[in-house]
Amino acid sequence: MSDKELSFEQIANELLANKVSSDPAELHGILCGMVSGGMSLDNQDWINSLSDFINTGEKFPAEIETLIFQVFEASCTQLLDGEFSFQLLLPEDAAPISERAQSLISWVQGFLLGFGVQQEGQHSLSDEVKEALSDFAEIARMESDMPESEESEQALFEVEEYVRISAMLCFGELGKTGETDLSSFRTIH
Repeated sequence: MSDKELSFEQIANELLANKVSSDPAELHGILCGMVSGGMSLDNQDWINSLSDFINTGEKFPAEIETLIFQVFEASCTQLLDGEFSFQLLLPEDAAPISERAQSLISWVQGFLLGFGVQQEGQHSLSDEVKEALSDFAEIARMESDMPESEESEQALFEVEEYVRISAMLCFGELGKTGETDLSSFRTIH
């Protein structure tokens, strides 16, 4: 997410304050998985599925729904950009490496969930997408307890970059742009 967007910490605080049982990484992963798995950007029914996944089926409070639509819009804009501007919503680099690794795992788990929901009864996937999803399943089982070292930092960076590029690959192959102008997404005040 860009500097103009809410930070991981701000989103985490809002979710926690509203008793939503998800973290920003998982939320972002689910949203990106849904659109990368073929959900039309015109479809706004996803908010109901999302509440089933992370809010025990309860309707989101208005401020959380607005926040979620902001994250969704920013994610779609980045995926559609074509300039590789897409970024995973993860804690800042100053956060402990184990926290960042756990957030990456949560992001990947969310992506697999969102992608899987869109793939029920869908067409076959390319070998590249199948490989990426298989790798995501391995990453989802990765140990998050990592020592604070340059080697660990480099390894985590490489996995994050692989996940970022692979998510763009999935979106590039299966994502549907729809005809909706992203600025027209419903916002609740």
